[in-house]
Amino acid sequence: MAKNVAPKMSIDIGISERERKKIAEGLSGLLADSYTLYLMTHNFHWNVTGPQFNSLHTMFMAQYTEQWTALDLIAERIRALGFPAPGTYKEFTKLASIKEVEGVPKANEMIHHLLAAQEATARTARKLFPVVDAANDQPTADVLTQRIDVHEKTAWMLRSLITE
Repeated sequence: MAKNVAPKMSIDIGISERERKKIAEGLSGLLADSYTLYLMTHNFHWNVTGPQFNSLHTMFMAQYTEQWTALDLIAERIRALGFPAPGTYKEFTKLASIKEVEGVPKANEMIHHLLAAQEATARTARKLFPVVDAANDQPTADVLTQRIDVHEKTAWMLRSLITE
């Protein structure tokens, strides 16, 4: 019995399929880093202890909430380019440049891990700019600019907490 499958419609937005695929692949890496960062931040929000508990618990909640919203923005841009967005832990683990943190680190170690992950995510976004610029893809450039701005600002805020 044949399934009723809609025919694949062509996409004619002024960006070739080859360029769209390269951009979607880059955005998939950004989505994987972003999701890994989201999970790390949410985990640390749940598990932070010590004298900085209240301020870090609140800060981490603001960060993971912003990150959660960004996941949808990135995934929907991948879909708009005509490709499926990765959405499994297996895919994210394969694509992410950020590694999971084992166990429950102390509060100051959490800050260091999050700082490194914020900077890694900014680098992942920045790395995609040459491909996006060459394809004349302003919507993706806008997404990347917004994400880099957030990650760099958050990294600065985390860096300002480090006293050692």
